[in-house]
Amino acid sequence: MKEVVILIPDFDQDQNIEIDVRINGRTQTMQYRVELLDWEGNDVPPKEKVQVLRHKIDSYDKDWELVEIGSPAEKGITLMFRKKHI
Repeated sequence: MKEVVILIPDFDQDQNIEIDVRINGRTQTMQYRVELLDWEGNDVPPKEKVQVLRHKIDSYDKDWELVEIGSPAEKGITLMFRKKHI
């Protein structure tokens, strides 16, 4: 799949985003989901953060694919998923 970067307005975490894309006159709706993965405590060692992140990604709904991992913050990290088109 080709990628196009589109700037969208700020939104809260745990939001669903739908973008209609028209290619050669054919419209397709792309669905995205942004979630905040909470570290569940500020004193989590970096190696454990990787394990928490890996578990979240591996156990996520298989109808969605990971497309972006945000920058880590003190309290958590944002993840963006895209709905797979079958």
